[in-house]
Amino acid sequence: MDALQACNAIPVSNFQRLRNPSSLISTWASTKPKRVTLYSSNSCVKTRARVFPYCSRKPDTETNSETDSESVADSDSVSECEKTSKLESGKSEGVSSPSSQSSCSFTGLVFNFGSLNSWDSADIGGPVVKRFLSDEEERWHMWYYGKSNENPASECIGLAISSNGVHWERGVGPAESSSKVGMVMNCGKDWWSFDTEGIRPSEVLVMSSTRVRSSNPVYWLYYTGYSSEKVEFVDNNYLEFILENPDGFFTGNVENQQNRTSGGIFKSLPGLCISQDGRHWARIEGPHHSGALFDVGSEGEWDSLFIASPQVVYHGNGDLRMYYHSFDVGKGHFAIGIARSRDGIRWLKLGKIMGGGKPGSFDELGVMNACVARNRRDGNYLMAYEGVAADGKRSIGMAVSPDGLKQWMRLQDEAVLNPAEKGSWDNKGVGSPYLVPVDSDAGGGWRLYYRGVGDGRIGGAIGMAVSEGNDITNFTRWSGFPV
Repeated sequence: MDALQACNAIPVSNFQRLRNPSSLISTWASTKPKRVTLYSSNSCVKTRARVFPYCSRKPDTETNSETDSESVADSDSVSECEKTSKLESGKSEGVSSPSSQSSCSFTGLVFNFGSLNSWDSADIGGPVVKRFLSDEEERWHMWYYGKSNENPASECIGLAISSNGVHWERGVGPAESSSKVGMVMNCGKDWWSFDTEGIRPSEVLVMSSTRVRSSNPVYWLYYTGYSSEKVEFVDNNYLEFILENPDGFFTGNVENQQNRTSGGIFKSLPGLCISQDGRHWARIEGPHHSGALFDVGSEGEWDSLFIASPQVVYHGNGDLRMYYHSFDVGKGHFAIGIARSRDGIRWLKLGKIMGGGKPGSFDELGVMNACVARNRRDGNYLMAYEGVAADGKRSIGMAVSPDGLKQWMRLQDEAVLNPAEKGSWDNKGVGSPYLVPVDSDAGGGWRLYYRGVGDGRIGGAIGMAVSEGNDITNFTRWSGFPV
């Protein structure tokens, strides 16, 4: 079935929890979603200047889009860095002119944060990218989280679309119909729920479902939800960086961040919502009393602090695997574990599958934000993951498994994508990887979407790197389509 065929439009833009998923079509509320504050000590300050260099113009965005002109705030007909430089120039004190920053490199950057009045103007990350093909067209969808300058501590989930996976169309505000793009999901409003303080996408599966009265495929969005419950962490004095929300980048030193709260994070748990069009979502009530799919582990277990980045792989009928990360207090490192389910809602944890690397390695302090994909060439499972070095530096590594369960081996000791050189948009850290296979008739290989942060940037942006054919030991930042 063509995943691009029109879904039945759901006329309003709010989100409710469903104890009975079959009631999806009739339970939408009509009020506008609200934003709430997300606990994050690296929230940007509205008056702080942002510096962006000038870079060359990109080709025009493809026009065969289902998004009309009213819903598109920033079509990438110009490069992301040039667009942002023009928007920021002269609006804050201390902003350098484009010409004075011309030495900076934006190689690999495919999606910057939005314009000043948009819902994602301060920070973006967590890309989940899907490619849909039909006889008539090629369409790329990217779900990601973002936050605004006006409310820089509140994160929402949005959708952007593209015809080639490089030049993206986005919306300033909520996507109010099935043909528009923009913000598509906000935090939960029930005081008892697990996702009142922040949400970040982890995976989107497109599956048919007997739980929803629809002849079209249904989108299943697995996400991380943050609640107001704070969990005490180990003493950070032995770390060379501050540990905060587990999905962020923390590359500063303790001396410059004394105003931050050491050792406290908001608890996060995995959630699920479903949609008929990828834009209007209904939360599924999980077995946990907070609505989450499952709880943290018991005291002393490796995942007793939080559950984050629940990435789900459909292995076969009645067999779904979830890869998630937490911080193993006993071992002192981030680690990735696995859970298994027959229906995608009730999960059984199977334990930890990867922890910290060798002393001095790029992932010595652990692994997180896994993205697992099946390699169609040999049937093995590939895992791209974010590695954390002892000093907090983030790089992207790769592991492989024959069955996708517990037999995971690092592909090599080195990262497959490191932070770029000084002066680049992503020279401070790269992470939150997402793998997308490329057709064999187009040379094969993989695209690797990721979040990057760099000097002179308050928030992150989204980049893309590509493999050389099927060689997954090294990825090169995208620099343009071949001539």
